[in-house]
Amino acid sequence: MNVDILLLISLLLIALGAGFMLLSIIKTQKILNLLKEHSGYLAWKILRFLMVFFLLGYCLALFLLINQQWQFLPILIGLVFCLGSLFVLLNVNIYHYTFQQLLATRVTQEVYRRAQIATETTLFELKKTQAKLIHSEKMSSLGQIVAGIAHEINNPIGFIHGNLRHIEEYTQIILNLIQLYHKYLPHPPIEIKTELEAVDFDFVKKDISKILKSMNVGTTRIKDIVLSLRNFSRLDQAEFKKVDIHEGIDSSLLILSHRLNATSTRPQISIVKKYEALPKIECCAGQLNQAFMNIIANAIDAIDERSVIDNINQREIKVGQIAIRTSVVDGFIQIAIADNGYGIPKSIQGQIFNPFFTTKEIGKGTGMGLSISYHIICDNHHGQLNCSSIPGKLTDFTILIPIIM
Repeated sequence: MNVDILLLISLLLIALGAGFMLLSIIKTQKILNLLKEHSGYLAWKILRFLMVFFLLGYCLALFLLINQQWQFLPILIGLVFCLGSLFVLLNVNIYHYTFQQLLATRVTQEVYRRAQIATETTLFELKKTQAKLIHSEKMSSLGQIVAGIAHEINNPIGFIHGNLRHIEEYTQIILNLIQLYHKYLPHPPIEIKTELEAVDFDFVKKDISKILKSMNVGTTRIKDIVLSLRNFSRLDQAEFKKVDIHEGIDSSLLILSHRLNATSTRPQISIVKKYEALPKIECCAGQLNQAFMNIIANAIDAIDERSVIDNINQREIKVGQIAIRTSVVDGFIQIAIADNGYGIPKSIQGQIFNPFFTTKEIGKGTGMGLSISYHIICDNHHGQLNCSSIPGKLTDFTILIPIIM
């Protein structure tokens, strides 16, 4: 009876060992499926072979016990224990090797990831630096051009504008003298009378006043343009100074006024200004004016693009409109510039402030306008520049400049 119980327990233990070994083989197969391209694949394959060998050993032990072949059991047990020790040693080495390889792979991936991040960061910084350098060069060139234009135009226009007042006085004196001659000599000689009728003296007398007024308006307009150019670049002022933001916006609009005129593809673009009373703020006016001009220029481009698409699709051309609103919000001056152009696709809205990003054709822009505007407003003036757009309908840029920096 005791022998039967011992035999039953032995059979049960061997069967359990065989079952555990079978489960280990199945699990090892799954590991092999994961390590097909890994250097530890061969070692795990050898380990699986040993597991199969052990499973066969368990099956042989069961066979010997069932057939009561007791004389072979000590040899088989010794063999199993010896190979088991070898199996455990090999198993530990394989695990150690595999984990080393996995750890090395992770370290390599982490090093690669960090290198990639560093490279992307460096590339982004290089692009920003390049954009800043180009912007500085452009502003320097613009300043030199404006200075030259202001100097070359201002002097002769000042001379003409100043002398127009004297010409008006002298013309009035001559007309008064002619009037006196006509009063006291109402019947001039035939030759003078014929000449007066030939030149239509009454028309000349009326028209000369109109001409002088038109010339005054023209020279005043040119002087205003020169002043706007100087206000735009602020060449004659310190870099940071308290200024009126509205003057900067109006100067930028004047610089771009020729682009607002009607073209062969669209009517004139209307400007809607809703200005609230704003305090003067200390800022670099020339840079902010550059930012305003870039954003307004993009708004004009968007309206032009919408007009081209409407023409292609034979739709009614809508009147382009740019609305500019200013207000004071929580310690910030807020400038909102909205247009009813084509809008910005959602897929690229997150990229518009990246250096050199552009959707324009080659030769129609450098892709720096909005990037430079973002740098001027956010970095140089500690403000904010946000954009919201509904593709096909409108785009709204919101600028926030702190009143106290």
